[in-house]
Amino acid sequence: MVDQIRDFLLTFSSILWEAMPFIVLGALIAGILEEFLPQHWITKFMPKNPLLSAAVGGALGLIFPMCECGIVVVMRRLLKKGLPLSCCIAYMLAGPILNVVVLLSTYYAFKTHEIDGQKIGFDMVILRAGLGFLIATTTGVIVYLLSRKSGPASFVTLSAMPKPALLPMVEDGAIPAKPKPLTKRLSNISSTALHDFMDITVFLILGAILAACAKLYLQAGTIESISQEQPVVAIPLMMLVAVLMCLCSEADAFVAASFTKMHVSAKLAFLVLGPMLDLKLLMMFTRVFRAKLIGIIVVCTITQVFLWSMIVHHTYRPFSESLLGSGTPAVTVNEGGKP
Repeated sequence: MVDQIRDFLLTFSSILWEAMPFIVLGALIAGILEEFLPQHWITKFMPKNPLLSAAVGGALGLIFPMCECGIVVVMRRLLKKGLPLSCCIAYMLAGPILNVVVLLSTYYAFKTHEIDGQKIGFDMVILRAGLGFLIATTTGVIVYLLSRKSGPASFVTLSAMPKPALLPMVEDGAIPAKPKPLTKRLSNISSTALHDFMDITVFLILGAILAACAKLYLQAGTIESISQEQPVVAIPLMMLVAVLMCLCSEADAFVAASFTKMHVSAKLAFLVLGPMLDLKLLMMFTRVFRAKLIGIIVVCTITQVFLWSMIVHHTYRPFSESLLGSGTPAVTVNEGGKP
């Protein structure tokens, strides 16, 4: 009992402290966006085509990299500024994956792994980034199609609804607005950031508690044995593990790489679904989305991750070798093989 309590506290505190810096960063960025980003700028430069809009959102992570722990607060502020819902959904789902730090950590986690004599470090980066972008963009388009009749009001909470646009003559600069003093702007940024931080942290704590409870019953050895005996079963199993463990996307690749006897497809399912959907994110979603939209996100992401991982399971063959040379001796691992 004492050991279980100790493990619970260690897991809870690690999730909380791992996520906290990104929550703070996300809240600070959200405050800056609220204060300095003109509402008309977003609507002016965003593509009108919903598919292109979702694709732009899926690629925003390359320009504005954010961890999943902080992206929710940023995305809520972008929604309030008028960014299309489909674009926000795609950015929220793909941003934590299409992140330079995340992609580099994925490469380094798998760079010594080999299949059929070929290193798979770049393979895992390409597969993770490609599936993350594809699934996020597709989900954004689906959300757009489902929200055309009812509009975003039936999908997002009041706290995330776009603000009414300013009068065109004022927004266009015909009547210049009086510039705010720097101290006033800093005060507004601090107030917004503090509000978002407190609002989201409550649900982060609840998610961390649930994840710590779930992890008490997860054993890595059991998961690997199932992968060896029934490789296809490992895909939904690793998806469940990703949801329950609430790992940061900047560190989860090393956890996935530690399952050396597991098929690449199961590891990929873990790496793609985790940053899109876990217990703490589900709690945080409730501050932005209504239950209807949360259900759509859950169904779309789980279904697509499973289907694409199954395709990878049956078709994958190593297709790249490390372009950085072989300074480190390769480690040939059993990646599960094909059934």
